[in-house]
Amino acid sequence: MLKSVFFRTAAAVTAAASLWGGEAPAADAPAKPNVLVIVADDLGYGDLGFQGGKEIPTPNLDQLAADGVKCTSGYISCPVCSPTRAGLLTGRYQQRFGHEFNPGPAPDAAQKIGLPVDEKTIADRFRAAGYKTGLVGKWHLGNLPEFHPQQRGFEEFYGFLGGAHPYFPGSPQNNPILRGTETVQDPEYLTDAFGKEAVAYIDRHKADPFYLQVTFNAVHNPQHAKAEHLERFKEISNERRRTYAGMLTAMDDAIGTILGKLKSEKLDQNTLVVFISDNGGPEANGSTNGSLRGQKAQTWEGGIRVPFVVKWPAAIPAGGEFHQPVIQLDVLPTALAAIGHPVTDKNLDGVNLLPFLKGESQGAPHERLYWRFGPQTAIRQGDWKLVKATGIDAPQLFNLKADIGEKTDLSSAEPAKFQELQTAWNEWNATLVPPKWRGAGVNANPNRQPGAQPRNRKKAAEAPAT
Repeated sequence: MLKSVFFRTAAAVTAAASLWGGEAPAADAPAKPNVLVIVADDLGYGDLGFQGGKEIPTPNLDQLAADGVKCTSGYISCPVCSPTRAGLLTGRYQQRFGHEFNPGPAPDAAQKIGLPVDEKTIADRFRAAGYKTGLVGKWHLGNLPEFHPQQRGFEEFYGFLGGAHPYFPGSPQNNPILRGTETVQDPEYLTDAFGKEAVAYIDRHKADPFYLQVTFNAVHNPQHAKAEHLERFKEISNERRRTYAGMLTAMDDAIGTILGKLKSEKLDQNTLVVFISDNGGPEANGSTNGSLRGQKAQTWEGGIRVPFVVKWPAAIPAGGEFHQPVIQLDVLPTALAAIGHPVTDKNLDGVNLLPFLKGESQGAPHERLYWRFGPQTAIRQGDWKLVKATGIDAPQLFNLKADIGEKTDLSSAEPAKFQELQTAWNEWNATLVPPKWRGAGVNANPNRQPGAQPRNRKKAAEAPAT
């Protein structure tokens, strides 16, 4: 099927060139693909239909998964928002440049806290490659002018700079919606607005190759759902869960609108689409992580394992599953390889996934994946995971293939494997730098409301000693 799609496209180009007396491009030189990266916020691992969720219909995300490849061992490099985004934008473990924690609430905006300005972003790289670059949604990578998205490679920006925002117009907040650097009035329910802004961006740049990143704040607190969505889920008795269902439905609808725009403009076949969440779901928003242990702000699987879909009909066969571990750090090298600008930087931690997703390369893209979030740590190697997380005082060893819920500690039964992983983690940890700031959320309290501070910031930010 992949070959037939490509050859039909190439034949059409050749015929058109012949008709107009022009010279057809080589069949192996199709138009540059667009890239669309969609990020959900605080999404529960088990809440999407293609992840086995039954309670909340997510038809548009389910279709995206059916049209692409579902990475069943998809991860992010931190169990909270901002560090994950720093890793996504740079293709590097964010602990390498001190972005280990969230930058804190809006009152800290005057501090020089944000994605370090000497880090090159995915938007910088796409812009240098001649692409249009746009960001719609949540930023959460610094509030001062030097950290603004339009100083970090994005030509256009519509969204907010902080970590959370109300969904209804007129809600009191000190983190305004911006178009570029100008404050604008919240026009409507925010998830709907972000969907429409993404569609408008595609409409403006449909004739140009573009990189568009849509970072929804849904389904992050505050819990605000539209009345019609609350009515749709009136059978859910738990109010928090019912509101979450409404918020997730709005996001699925908005994603459907964006993907529909690509299709109506005949851009869908040659657009690389990636969908992830920034971390696992917290109990505070009514989400569920299915059979995974733990939640947001924890290095258990429930905090770091996320839905992960890659779709590119012109190059990747649809309907597949990829079971080896991948991570959001891989988005940068994968996307740049797709547009013919492979990254050769030796300091990147991400891997180009295209050969694996196409079936051209066998095995695992990564020998190991690593985590450090203050005193919480983890390492995954093959089916094995060594983790020190909330609720335990010392690292524990699990075989995820046999025990996805991390219930049976095998440290005593497998001492050699325990020591192998601990040594590997120690070696990786020795390459990192201390955190540049003492961040919020380190003590793994995912139910803390936005803006609250950890009770002991100094203790919370201590480096791990495992």
